[in-house]
Amino acid sequence: MEPAFWDSSSLVPLCVRESSTAKCQELGERYAMVVSWSAPVEVRSAIARLLRMRRITPNDQVQGLAFLEIYRTDWSEVSPTEALRERTEDLVERFPLRAADAIQLASAWAWCQGHPRKRPFISGDAQLLEAARQLGFDAIQAQFL
Repeated sequence: MEPAFWDSSSLVPLCVRESSTAKCQELGERYAMVVSWSAPVEVRSAIARLLRMRRITPNDQVQGLAFLEIYRTDWSEVSPTEALRERTEDLVERFPLRAADAIQLASAWAWCQGHPRKRPFISGDAQLLEAARQLGFDAIQAQFL
């Protein structure tokens, strides 16, 4: 299975049912997961936010966190380093990204050792996908349009 970098926004629909769940599951059959060290925190935050917004039930939250743990056993994780932090700082100045998104993109850059050409980058965030595309990644939308 070909590896791809998965942004947190593409992982959440695998853990809790959303409109993009089917698309993300389809991508999961094609691409192995490479994620940032921050992905588990971001996914847990998203699940907690969905619960607070009453878009999911407490049972959905428990099930979503269980799915997250299952995915964690199979994915490859990019660890934080000084070089990753420096790259993240560069990206927030170069692109209109939030800090967490810049961490994701810098992690993808580290994963491919600065050679993003033809490397899949999966996200549900249009702005992050555009930044990834500009860096040379094969940007893949994690939802049906």
